[in-house]
Amino acid sequence: MRIVALAGGIGGARFLRGLKEIVSPADEITVIGNTGDDIHLFGLKVCPDLDTVMYTLGGGIHEEQGWGRADETWSIKNEMKAYGVGPEWFGLGDRDFATHIVRTQMLGAGYPLSAVTEALCDRWQPGVRLLPMSDDRVETHVRITDEQGPRVVHFQEYWVRLHAAVAAEAIVPVGADTAKPAPGVLEALAAADVILFPPSNPVVSIGTVLAVPGIREAVRAASAPVVGLSPIIGGAPVRGMADKVLAAVGVEATADAVALHYGARAAEGLIDGWLVDTADAGSVAAVEAAGISCRAVPLLMTDTGATAAMAREALTLAESVRR
Repeated sequence: MRIVALAGGIGGARFLRGLKEIVSPADEITVIGNTGDDIHLFGLKVCPDLDTVMYTLGGGIHEEQGWGRADETWSIKNEMKAYGVGPEWFGLGDRDFATHIVRTQMLGAGYPLSAVTEALCDRWQPGVRLLPMSDDRVETHVRITDEQGPRVVHFQEYWVRLHAAVAAEAIVPVGADTAKPAPGVLEALAAADVILFPPSNPVVSIGTVLAVPGIREAVRAASAPVVGLSPIIGGAPVRGMADKVLAAVGVEATADAVALHYGARAAEGLIDGWLVDTADAGSVAAVEAAGISCRAVPLLMTDTGATAAMAREALTLAESVRR
């Protein structure tokens, strides 16, 4: 079985770890990773979502944080602070710095991001084929109004420095409109037996992947069933600030509203099936009325076993809606 997942960072990575538990060694998982969170810091190209997937599946993630490296040290960050060089609000540990240095060196030598990601994964052996959504530079920016007045900031500044405390007025995937899908992305979607939208942020993670011309169309045209899992449980995101960015695109922070935001493929949308948490069982009828097959199952990723059960439910739903 060939499974393709569009993924952001922590939620997507943890779901993929559960998915790996239930597939056979002969199955192939391709992950199309969001690169809209990418940022240049200290002269280095940092790809937070790609690295979170790579570290999580490769056994190097800081489990409590869900991002960064396990057993991290902070000597470089402290030395940069001593020199008065920022930004201080974005933390890169010593081990993590090495990844970004290698990536930046390879990019500088002319390798595309997709080839660099493959080379980095040679070390980590994540057990999936990890593809960036594009080799081209795309950065998600957020329009806000604060004490400095109306302005646009990088998504990382909005989330990490400002803690999403200011209302997001618009989400702008800068560069997405002229970007091209990375090699292998469209081919993977066309050949897939199942396409999954893990419980990643629907606006700044999966939404940014879909903003690259050709990817949304490839998902819609795929012969495989497309099944998503709600990142909203009981009217709130399990982790992160999906509610803040959903508001910026006029979508309520509810499990059924996110499903309707993706839309039914039968009605020019993207998904055939949708899983909501048992706490949101009351939303199943509204989702099914929109032409999307929907089931209520436990969606809290409390451990790998619970996450594997979620993934199994997603594949079961995919089989039931296969066209």
